Amino acid sequence: MEVAIIADIHSNLPAFLEVLEDIGGLPIYCSGDLVGYNPYPNEVIEIFKEKKIISVLGNHDRAVITGDTSWFNPIAAAAIDWTINVLEDKNKEFLQRLPLTYNDDLYMTHGSPKDPLEEYIFPDSPDYVFLDFFNYVKSDVVIIGHTHIPFVKKINGKMVINPGSVGQPRDGDPRASYAVFNTDTRKVEIRRVSYNINEVAQRIGEVGLPERLAQRLFYGF
Repeated sequence: MEVAIIADIHSNLPAFLEVLEDIGGLPIYCSGDLVGYNPYPNEVIEIFKEKKIISVLGNHDRAVITGDTSWFNPIAAAAIDWTINVLEDKNKEFLQRLPLTYNDDLYMTHGSPKDPLEEYIFPDSPDYVFLDFFNYVKSDVVIIGHTHIPFVKKINGKMVINPGSVGQPRDGDPRASYAVFNTDTRKVEIRRVSYNINEVAQRIGEVGLPERLAQRLFYGF
């Protein structure tokens, strides 16, 4: 069985729609950060509800719920403040219901099993960091997000998957990123999807979000 894995949509509706079209009818798992940075938070959440996408809470999602941006840089904090002001109550309630972890046929969280919201795990993190995850979980497949950098780490028969970011890639490739995981063969494919960045950048300017958030989309960083 194949499933799609997404993360870090960050209110980027045009990117999300292109990724969904590419995914087709596969079941979808999301490792957090539905909102933040970009100008379509309500539209993105409505799609999550409509499609019943399995998701966990991200650190930007939590910041929108709590209003606490003390750990964010000024640009990210400005985007959170903007999102709080435009987010409909029903969609804030949806974020409030998201769990920190999903632990069923596979394990999923935003940061890491050790620190579900804040720990940044990169492709070149030491092996012992990855191996330590499995002291916290029973599954031999762990899905994370948060860094916006796609990778697959296989070690000692176990696997860690980061699908990269749908809405704000940071690996130098501006195309939206997601993964397809075959639960039988354990094969993982990282897929990239082009979308209309100009549309998002224009909307960022129209709603008054920081210009830097538009600029970085063109460079994938």
